[in-house]
Amino acid sequence: MANPKLSIVIPYKQRLDNIRAVFLSLAEQTLHPAEFEVVVGVMEYDPHYVELCREFTDRLRIVSVLVADEWNTSQARNLGIRHATGQVLVVLDADVILAPTALLNLWEQYFRHGQNICVQGQVFGYDDVLDDTVEAVDVQPYSVYRKTFAELASTDCPRLDPRWSPEAAPAFARFPWAFVRTGFMALPTDTVRRHGLTLDEGFTGWGAEDQEWGLRISLTGTPIVLGQNVYGIHLPHRRDFAAQDRSATLTNRYYLAKWPRLELELALAFGGWPTAEQLYAEAEEQLAEAGSGRRLGTVLGTVGGARVLAVGALLAPAPADGRYDVADPEVEALFGPGPWAYDEVAPLAGFALPHADASIDECHLLPPVDRLGERYREAVRREAERVALMVMTSPTPVR
Repeated sequence: MANPKLSIVIPYKQRLDNIRAVFLSLAEQTLHPAEFEVVVGVMEYDPHYVELCREFTDRLRIVSVLVADEWNTSQARNLGIRHATGQVLVVLDADVILAPTALLNLWEQYFRHGQNICVQGQVFGYDDVLDDTVEAVDVQPYSVYRKTFAELASTDCPRLDPRWSPEAAPAFARFPWAFVRTGFMALPTDTVRRHGLTLDEGFTGWGAEDQEWGLRISLTGTPIVLGQNVYGIHLPHRRDFAAQDRSATLTNRYYLAKWPRLELELALAFGGWPTAEQLYAEAEEQLAEAGSGRRLGTVLGTVGGARVLAVGALLAPAPADGRYDVADPEVEALFGPGPWAYDEVAPLAGFALPHADASIDECHLLPPVDRLGERYREAVRREAERVALMVMTSPTPVR
């Protein structure tokens, strides 16, 4: 197959029942099978998986890249991405089955003229199970899903994915990258290649790697859009909610350390992206007033052998290289003069911090923190108390 229209990239490990259904959904697409390939990043050597692929040799072109590394979702996707040959990269989870018209509609409506966009496909039933532990799954015959797809096709533009809801619209308009989900999405392969848009394999657990990828996609100038008539269904599988929640906490801190952005702090501290959108303008205004027009940030260093964090530090204007410096006498009094006196400067308000629990000996809340409104002051103190053994307020009077 030379240069197919689409490459369907799937990360896989130990989901044999799920991926069997995914392969069935791909084999029943209205887009001719010669127009797409299926590229699976497989993180195990399982003869049962190989046998499953053999069952579909007359219906699908399946390319599998096998390694025996510890499970890493980003690595598994990257294995497939690096071997994709299609004009458009379609990223699909191993537990998402597609409506029969999904791939044809995706190509005809969004990519046939070479458009450079990132299309999000609706995934029905995914958010319904995020907060539940699933210990056993009753595997349904595929005929059940055929019936469901037929019912969905008879409705007028179904919207069963919360990202398509009116409630999510303001947040999507401001932060479209925060709504990127690798369960089902697509963008031109050339865009991925030109900008080096592989997923960050530093995300070693569940959560946030897709949003972070979406942010980098957005920063290339590639529009992110919510696709219409492009949808699939999330299949049930075993899920340990408590372990997933712990993993998400760690990956979100990694995410925030890599991208210390106000909107991400707000989403983490106040309960999600719709709330972040509602608070963004107010928080930005309060931070500007608290810093007298200067950007506020955090400074981390060592003082007398103790790990010390200062929150509410006045930062110098952002240089071209994006590395912030400090212009704050309070910070100099705490750490000493010069940038060599501290290890890390981040443009974070302190509503959310990337540091582990109790990993800091002292956290100093500098005067600008006192000038924030109560909601924001409390968020800063709450996070300071999480990361530090001792929280101290600067004795400098509020100006």
